[in-house]
Amino acid sequence: QVRLVESGGGVVQAGDSLSLSCVASGLTFSKYVMGWFRQAPGREREFVSARRLSDNTTTYGSSLKGRTTMTSDHAKNTVYLQISSLKPEDTAVYFCAASFGDLMVDAEYQFYYWGQGTQVAVSD
Repeated sequence: QVRLVESGGGVVQAGDSLSLSCVASGLTFSKYVMGWFRQAPGREREFVSARRLSDNTTTYGSSLKGRTTMTSDHAKNTVYLQISSLKPEDTAVYFCAASFGDLMVDAEYQFYYWGQGTQVAVSD
């Protein structure tokens, strides 16, 4: 049974930084590409970042590039998303996802496993 559990969301002030976590269980961590997506109210789900756990290759989407860093702790089967200089438009539900294999992917349909999401709300 594969489970992805996000945590770390909450209400923050504009300009603050935030770190989100995703703990994976039921899978061999190094065989997956892990991803972060976000979905704001009334908008489509948007790619944020992906990390290939076999070699830690990491890619970022355009919206948060320069303000976010995706990292991993293999001993804890956990990936992180660190966001800085948060803006009100960053308000969204942030989802963790997993894609089996080692091809770098960034499309929603390419990720089979998903967490339940964690809400981030940025106040101006």
